[in-house]
Amino acid sequence: MNMVGLILRIIVAVLLTAAHPLWAQIPDETYELPKLSVYSVQVANQTPVATFAMPVSGLQFEPRVDVQARNLAEGQADVAIRGGIFENTGFKLGALGLHDPQTGHYFAELPVAPAMLTTPRVLTGADNAAGGFNAQVGSVAYGWRPISARGELSLAAGSDDLHRQSFYQGFVAADKVAGRTLAADVDLARSQSDGSVPFGDHMFKRIAGRVQLAGEGSQTDLFAGWQEKFFGWPNLYTPFGFNETEFLKTELYAFNHRAWTSPENYWQVGAYYRRNYDDYEFNRAVPGASNPFIHTTRVRALAADGRQEFAGWALAYNVQFLRDSIESTSLTFGPYRTRDYFKISVVPEIATDTDNGRLTLRAGAAYDDTDRDDSALSPVLEAALRGSSGVRYYAQYAESSQVATYTALKSNPAAGLFRGNQNLGRESSRNLEAGVEFARAGWTVQAAIFHRQDDDLVDWTFRQGVTARTANAVDIDTTGLELVAIYNTQRYDLILSYACLKKDAHYGAATVDASFYALNFPRHRLTAALVARLGRGFELRLDNEYRVQEENLLRTAGGDEAVLTSAGLYWLPASVRGLEISLRVDNLWDDDFQEVPAVPAAHRQFAGGVTWHW
Repeated sequence: MNMVGLILRIIVAVLLTAAHPLWAQIPDETYELPKLSVYSVQVANQTPVATFAMPVSGLQFEPRVDVQARNLAEGQADVAIRGGIFENTGFKLGALGLHDPQTGHYFAELPVAPAMLTTPRVLTGADNAAGGFNAQVGSVAYGWRPISARGELSLAAGSDDLHRQSFYQGFVAADKVAGRTLAADVDLARSQSDGSVPFGDHMFKRIAGRVQLAGEGSQTDLFAGWQEKFFGWPNLYTPFGFNETEFLKTELYAFNHRAWTSPENYWQVGAYYRRNYDDYEFNRAVPGASNPFIHTTRVRALAADGRQEFAGWALAYNVQFLRDSIESTSLTFGPYRTRDYFKISVVPEIATDTDNGRLTLRAGAAYDDTDRDDSALSPVLEAALRGSSGVRYYAQYAESSQVATYTALKSNPAAGLFRGNQNLGRESSRNLEAGVEFARAGWTVQAAIFHRQDDDLVDWTFRQGVTARTANAVDIDTTGLELVAIYNTQRYDLILSYACLKKDAHYGAATVDASFYALNFPRHRLTAALVARLGRGFELRLDNEYRVQEENLLRTAGGDEAVLTSAGLYWLPASVRGLEISLRVDNLWDDDFQEVPAVPAAHRQFAGGVTWHW
């Protein structure tokens, strides 16, 4: 990237974000601007440009999450936390740890409308060790949003022959059922585009519905969702210059019951069934030319978690049993096609008042096991002090573990595009961390420094002269710093963050020239998000990211630095209540930075839309 151009982009992005004092001088109308749908409180633009909103949409500029997209994030995106890779990040829905046994590339394949979910929480360190499932670095946790009698219809069109439509409606029964409120909601969405590069087209569809029974201190949700996605992209998974495609069909059926007396004193139980069908083509011009990659995975799970408060102490717990199976045309190496998983964590805590504030101590452990791998017992320890001024200091040590997915374990180890390793064992992680959290003068600030040791982490690597990627175990030491600062006023919201990472990797006897994932990380990453309520029904939303990426032999364009900006201008006219008119642009500077090495970046994309809220 040209250094002058880079500097100019950063300056413009900063000026746009920091110019809120000018906007604050615009006189307000007496008309109160309705709140737009908010799916993630730390991201400005809640819906994407090139398709309809999915749970991953609200993570793209999330300060603690690095979304590495192939084309659009809603097509295929790797979700990484604190320098981990896509398979180190789990997803949780209520009590349930969601999982795809084929590959972590599909962990975020959730056929759920964001309007049905609470804003995500990013679990790291001790919280992830105790509450995550088969995710050794971090988890993204959602809850089920209470249903209200509201709805919206959204239509949009944009560049590259984009057109999308979505509909959401919530219903609330007038009469009580056994003293509880019966409600339901439904979501329909579709989008289609030719893509911002040749052979980058997509066609997505989603149908989802939920029934909810809510009472005083309890909520029961029964959900069913179906999603179908076809998308193409050059070098989608391989660096060899072919136009690749993927066709996915995902079904999810979930039950969750939650009861509480306070947000910190609750229990919940749940169950789910997930089916994912995947048809990958290495060369769309000659389907099936290179060993057909067709897979169907099924997952069934039961789970419970909670935190119960007693006199002077509390107990947090989490338990989950999961059974998976796979049918595959290519993942046929190795002796088994099914696996059972079991996890239980128990973490007692005590709290006492001291001269310096309230001291809370947590000490417990998590136990992970499968019928195919060794088990692991992982300690979870934390000491936290909240002073009289509200400042919270904490220090913690936690271990966690996971097992590899079938693509790494069951691919042909000696031939093909993806070469597996049947000897991959249980991966483990040790995380030492300290941090501080406080609120002052309208600012909410969180800071953390950590050191993590990952042993036998499964990475996909490249060796010059070999036309394949290979699953290899690697030991990595990661040191990092995270800072997040949020400022909220009636006129604007500002979210700033900075993160830096340093890694030291050892692949043992394996010959590795480049890493697709474990060594594809930002050494420095800054984000700046702004929501400015301009008056007269206008709202400006900006998400900005500047990153300095670790050098990578596979990265063929865009260099190792990037400035990425997503901008949206919204108008909600006072004369037509419920009407929202929007203009959005992604990749404002048309940056060609490759978020995944060797995978071409999506170009600048525009969309204009109309949404009716009621």
